[in-house]
Formats: sequence, C-alpha cells, structure tokens
Amino acid sequence: MIVEITPDNLGQIKNPRLAAHAALYHQIERDFFARVRELGIAIDSHDDRAEVAAKIARVVSMGATRRNDDKSIVVNHISPSCAACQTGLGAATFFISLKCHRSCFFCFNPNQENYDAFQTQQRDWRGELAEIHASGARLEHIALTGGEPLLHRDETVAFFNYAHEKFPHAYKRLYTSGDHLDGELLTALQHARLDEIRFSIRLYDSEQARRHTYDRVALAKRFVPNVMVEMPVLPGALDEMKQVLVRLDELGVFGINLLEFCFPLNNADVYRDQGYRIKARPFRVLYDYGYAGGLPVAQSELDCLDLVEFALAQKLKLGVHYCSLENKHTGELYQRHYEQPIPAHLYFSPRDYFLKSAKVFGKDLKPVLAIFEQTGYRGWQRNRDRYYLEFHVSQIPALKELAVEIGVSTSVLEARPDGDVIRDKKLDLTTPQTFDLANDL
Repeated sequence: MIVEITPDNLGQIKNPRLAAHAALYHQIERDFFARVRELGIAIDSHDDRAEVAAKIARVVSMGATRRNDDKSIVVNHISPSCAACQTGLGAATFFISLKCHRSCFFCFNPNQENYDAFQTQQRDWRGELAEIHASGARLEHIALTGGEPLLHRDETVAFFNYAHEKFPHAYKRLYTSGDHLDGELLTALQHARLDEIRFSIRLYDSEQARRHTYDRVALAKRFVPNVMVEMPVLPGALDEMKQVLVRLDELGVFGINLLEFCFPLNNADVYRDQGYRIKARPFRVLYDYGYAGGLPVAQSELDCLDLVEFALAQKLKLGVHYCSLENKHTGELYQRHYEQPIPAHLYFSPRDYFLKSAKVFGKDLKPVLAIFEQTGYRGWQRNRDRYYLEFHVSQIPALKELAVEIGVSTSVLEARPDGDVIRDKKLDLTTPQTFDLANDL
C-alpha cells in the first residue's frame, strides 16, 4: 500500500528526517499554485478525486473500459491512434503551419515553440518525413494538425500522399474544424488513403455554424473510413454535450474524444469571467510536462464521466473516449524512460511510466544497511547531505522485520547538454509490511 503524503498527514510521520524531506515537496507545490494565481485564475478548493474514482467505478460496472491507469475511459471502441498515444511509439504528429482562422479562447497553440514564426512560415514536413523514413524507423500512426491544416488545401493533400508513399501501412488522420471541407477535397484525401478525420465542434458557435459542421461530418463519412469529433468538455454544458452525442450517433460516426478542458496559461480574464477554476489537484505528479495543453479545469473531468455514463445508459453505438490531460502526458514519460539506461536503483513503473525508488532516512539507515549486508544487496546509494539511503523498490519486502517508514520517490530522467539528470518530483509513504510491488507501482 502506498499512502500519499499530504499537509494533513505530514505530522503523523514518525521519522523527522523523512517528514522534513516530504515537506520540501509541499513547499514546491505551494509555490506552483502561487504562480498559477499570479496568472489571474483561481484554484478550486474542492479535491474531487474521490468523486472521480466513484464515477469511474460506476461506468466500468456499466460496461466501460478503463485504460492507462484510469486516465482514459472507453465505451464501445477507440481510435487505434488513441490507443497508440499511450506510449507514443511509432507515432508522429505534424503541422504545416500554426495559422488558424478561428480564435478559440482555450487554444494552447500559443504555448508552442516558435508559435509566432509558424503563423507565417511553414514547417518542412516533407523533409522530416523523409528523414524518419531514411533512418529506418517505422511509423504506424501519422497525424496532421494545425492551426487549421485546410488553410493549406493543396499542401494537406500533398502531405498525405507523401506520407502514404513513405509509410504505406501507417494509419493516417487529419484534425480540422471542417469549415473548409468539401467533396472535391474529400475525394483527394480519399485517394491519398486518409484513414481518419477528426472534427472540432464549439458549443458557443451559432446553431447555423454547428449545423454546417454536422453537414461536413455527414459528407466526410462518404469518403473517409473513420469519422470522429474531438472536443473539450466545458463545465456547465452537460445537456448540450448530451445532444451532441445523440446527434453524432444518429450520423453514424466512428466516435468522439471527450477532452478534459484546460486553461492554456493565457486568456485568464475569459476563464475568470466564466467562473472556471483550476483543479485542486491538477496532476498526480506535479511536473513541467512537454505537452502544451496547460492545466486542467475543475468539473470538466466529472462532466466527461457523466457523458460516458449517458452514452452507456442510452446504448449509443458510437465510440466514446474520455481522454484526460494526464492521458496525453504518458507517451512523453514512456518514451523518456522505456529501454533507457537508468541507474540500477531505479524502477521503471509500468503503471505511470515514472521512475521509482525507495528511501529510508536518519535513524533507519543503520538497521536497513544491516539487512542488506545479510542479503548481499549492494545496489543502494547514500545521500549524505539529506541523510537518506536510496534503493530499488524490489528490496522493500526484505525489510519486513523492521518497523521503518519508507519514502517511495517518483522521479524523471531529463536529458541535458552536460548529461542525464534524475529529478525527484514526489514522495509517498509505505512500510515493508504493507508494500506490494505488483499492485502499488
């Protein structure tokens, strides 16, 4: 059993050095939230994790499938590219430019590297695809996003033709608002072997604008094997979203991705005016993830799960996939750590793809070292500055005779110009008597 160390139970830790070390992470968390508030948006005071867990258990009992340690929930079926996204192996996403005719207040593209430049410049997607092909790598999933790709109509068709030429077996998908889509373009995309198209729908658009998108969705079904909608679920729009699900089911689409709604670190005034707040616990592990999506907004996850339940209760036929923000992070972590030369005292977790280690502090070092002397284990490391012993989590059961508190550290491997660095990001609590490697990590 792993126990999360919180400000509420920090005082219950008996080992003073372990408690002091854990307190450092809570100070980092307080500093993080202070920086978020400086952006002009509030933090929700209610921790909804128990409610989320209860809703997930309910929809699973109704027939939903839990994936990726409950970061992804599926009804009926899921896009093969979404399944591949969990690890990101054999998958690549490209854009022609970041130019877009829409101005979605929740768009996170302004956080992308070289965003301003790619408003006018185009990415060398052809050179990148050719380089990947020349390297011998095998791409199984290729996506084109934006901006709005169809602002570059001919270039979009050329992209998928070239992608099919270089990687004929890859599953190819396109993200679009659908505003610039017509039969002629769909015919060209069909000839380019496009496998999937994902539309976006904005609930705050006019009814006429939404009807236009539905019409494009219906048209695309004549040309593209898998037609989907992907959209964030804004809190407070549950009834409207149920209508979207019913309408898409009537159209016979392949499925919908319900995205956790996020604050993109800008447009705080819009979010504040709408009463949106950041989740009380944004991430299980607080880290500066590479995905530019921002921070999750309170209530969106609960609404997404309500929509999953609605789809089950109504026996809708389309695939419904709840994709949390954390679900989008796992591919980054997997590729960062999988089959990498990590130190021997670290454990690559198959559950969350972080690196794990065990730590004992202060007075507990001597009896633990005595046990390791008996068992012959030599893979430990000593930190003399903070007076702890770090070792592989597989060694925890060997300490069952000891009444010691063990910190379970979560860390990441970061590649830097001067060499790889292990950065500790979280500390949890366990004991030798309660720890179960197979179920806990």
